[in-house]
Amino acid sequence: MNIKTIFVSVFLAAVALPAAAFTITGRIVGVHDGDTVTLLDDAKRQHRIRLAQIDAPELRQPFGERSKQSLSELVYGQTVRAECSTTDRYGRSVCTIFVGGMDANLEQVRRGMAWVYRQYSNDATYLQAEETARAQRVGLWSQANPQQPWNYRNGGKSATSSSSAQSDKPPCGAKRTCREMTSCEEAMHYLRDCGVSSLDRDRDGVPCETLCRR
Repeated sequence: MNIKTIFVSVFLAAVALPAAAFTITGRIVGVHDGDTVTLLDDAKRQHRIRLAQIDAPELRQPFGERSKQSLSELVYGQTVRAECSTTDRYGRSVCTIFVGGMDANLEQVRRGMAWVYRQYSNDATYLQAEETARAQRVGLWSQANPQQPWNYRNGGKSATSSSSAQSDKPPCGAKRTCREMTSCEEAMHYLRDCGVSSLDRDRDGVPCETLCRR
């Protein structure tokens, strides 16, 4: 075996190796949406991080801003440990973020603020958390037909069918308070189809109790 053959063999073996996992520690100084943050490490370097295994609603989707707010409550200003597995095509580190012993990625799913990103995860713990959130109709699951963010981004068939399924429903107007609702049915529509979660302050799935519990 000549030197050239040895070099090629070593190169191919290196390329075949998976990217090594790595850890970043520091403080979260920015929350951009429900699954993307900026971490500032001790050397004052900023790291853009995409939360692994989950996909949060886009900011323009129902619950997009709520998901961002939820993640802010969990991690903003906190010193965290980011266990990272790879870097995505946008140069972001793909990581699970821990605040003490809490898995912030998993907590977003538990709160109904993100889907499990099935293309990149088959973790049973995450899947069970999503099923529980769905069953309890918390967060985005309070909607009748929540649209997966990957379909929203791609404008795929699922996004089209979701729009068609809702075409016979009343439009979402500017109403935001129970005082503006004229019936329980209207309150349910604004909660489930329009994502106005403020109508269900105790998060029991029933909006405007004065109307819906008569």
